[in-house]
Amino acid sequence: MIRQAPPADAPAISRLIVLAMGPVAAKFANSDDPAKPLELFEHFAKLTGNQYSFTNILVWAEQGEACGMIIAYDGAKLDELRKPFLDYTRSQLGFTGTPEDETQPGEYYIDCLAVNPDQQGKGIAKKLITALFDHAAALGHNTVGLLVSKGNDKAKKLYTYLGFEEQGEKQLLGGSHYHLQYKIPA
Repeated sequence: MIRQAPPADAPAISRLIVLAMGPVAAKFANSDDPAKPLELFEHFAKLTGNQYSFTNILVWAEQGEACGMIIAYDGAKLDELRKPFLDYTRSQLGFTGTPEDETQPGEYYIDCLAVNPDQQGKGIAKKLITALFDHAAALGHNTVGLLVSKGNDKAKKLYTYLGFEEQGEKQLLGGSHYHLQYKIPA
């Protein structure tokens, strides 16, 4: 079942964000300790006014537990939503990176998408993306965008199957990504 995430989902969301981000999560936490990124993203998932907030997350829940999630927000608000997170990681964790802009105005941006490994292969990611199209349209958006890492052919294949089209390439924290967009039918 797809639902809006409440703050209580933060522990499960944190695990899913770290799964989606891979090594980038440890960069933000500025730590090799696997618990630090989990703590960082759980902290921000409970709060409002940031890119990892529960308010920007739809979850797939089974037996009350979030086992899949999609984070998305208005690309025009990237700086506003990113600021509290970067301020915290810099002042509290010593993060020194400067992430490139991953989205822009005019795009409802999918920041993270993940499904627990034991739930993968059931179409949950596809259902979350489709639900996000409806959610974005209800908010007045007509374009959904995302980045997919070069080399992640399985994810790129899913997105193109769902109607995303490549718009170019972007760099983000040392990684090369394809920028894909989906135009929501009028």
